[in-house]
Amino acid sequence: QINFVACQLFALLAAFWFRIYLSPSHASSAVRHAFATLFGIYFAVFCFGWYSIHLFVLVMMNYGIMNMASIPNIHRYSFVVAMGYLTLCHISRIYIFHYGILTTDFSGPLMIITQKITTLACQLHDGIGRQAEELTAEQNRLAVKSRPSLLEYLSYLLNFMSIIAGPCSNYKDYIAFIEGRHVHMKLLEVNWKQKGYDRLPDPSPTGAVMYKLCITLVSLILFLTLTKNFPMAYIIDNEFLEKTPFLSRLGYLYVVTQAAKPKYYFAWTLADAVNNAAGYGFSGVDERGTFRWDLLSNLNIWNIETATSFKMYIENWNIQTAAWLKRVCYDRAPWYPTALTFILSALWHGIYPGYYFTFLTGILITLAARAIRNNCRHYFLSSVPLKIAYDIVTWAVTQLAVCYTVAPFVMLAVEPTIKFYKSVYFHMHILSILVLLLLPIRPQTHSVRRAQNQAMVNSVKSK
Repeated sequence: QINFVACQLFALLAAFWFRIYLSPSHASSAVRHAFATLFGIYFAVFCFGWYSIHLFVLVMMNYGIMNMASIPNIHRYSFVVAMGYLTLCHISRIYIFHYGILTTDFSGPLMIITQKITTLACQLHDGIGRQAEELTAEQNRLAVKSRPSLLEYLSYLLNFMSIIAGPCSNYKDYIAFIEGRHVHMKLLEVNWKQKGYDRLPDPSPTGAVMYKLCITLVSLILFLTLTKNFPMAYIIDNEFLEKTPFLSRLGYLYVVTQAAKPKYYFAWTLADAVNNAAGYGFSGVDERGTFRWDLLSNLNIWNIETATSFKMYIENWNIQTAAWLKRVCYDRAPWYPTALTFILSALWHGIYPGYYFTFLTGILITLAARAIRNNCRHYFLSSVPLKIAYDIVTWAVTQLAVCYTVAPFVMLAVEPTIKFYKSVYFHMHILSILVLLLLPIRPQTHSVRRAQNQAMVNSVKSK
């Protein structure tokens, strides 16, 4: 963990240097690719030692697949090999890091590299192996039209900005950043003459980096003070269960779940700041004219803490992983996209049983929440007081549902998970099943989603 923090802080300094002294106006794309790759390899070896060999083995295996496999199957082969290798490493991880020891290890960067490998393979398949009319508007925008060179490939997968903690980004966005087109492309979407500018502005990421570093510092303080004082294990302590009423146990569950969040806020926000410091992550201009640097942001803390639906919570937590799941699984699944996406998410995280309890429970609650929203929400939109009451109730239910769902993710093992669910009477499972029985909702089929995607493409073309 000390190596992790040291590497990320050093990466932050390297990112500022990279943006100033190796900017596209001072260095060629090849030089920028080379330095980003070499720094990334050094950080990986420093942080993970000989375990980093797993990263390089997976990267080179899939480079061979990308160059030798046929385009119609490139995404399938890459997916099977990358996920298969990751799963084998997760299995070996159990023997290296035992239950309950949540320390940083080589599987973290391996998970990010797996995301990037499968993302690139799918986008390469879209760009070469499919017709434009078969793709959604987003797939058309991100499609890769030619196989990358070895240097481009290594830079995308192993660059120092994301090798330690991510996030996963799209290949075309990364190449545009290295070549100096990243910010320019986003600025061209705005009519600057109407805003009184004679030429395109030159947005600086310094303000965004400083803001995110402040969040990082607050998260670190909260982690050091709250997380260790409110351990998740206490909610299954025998004395606690015997003396604490049911509603009080739910309240404490919310507290310990909140206390577990700062370490994620710290790691993801710092990773975002590193990318921004290098000049990567510009996403455009908002309606107020403010420059936005959230293209690679992994969370929206305000939306997480105020979420009034399970879907809203998931969409703002680990955003880039959710986007990866959508692009490689949900949008391509022939049937049951929600269930398959949750199962892939569990497999990607590892093989601890707690992960599967969390994600299988998440499937049930997501479907139940969708059924309630589709069948009931419109009754509460007729007046402001009703809407406020609806939002308050759905906020409370959402926060408790998330706590109920993620507890096994922290506990990892089967025995404490079952003990926890027994202590709260499996209430969310039972309520979700009742909702689905009383308010059945027809799942959206692949053909319907494909028709909707085609309509979107036609709309974009007409514009």
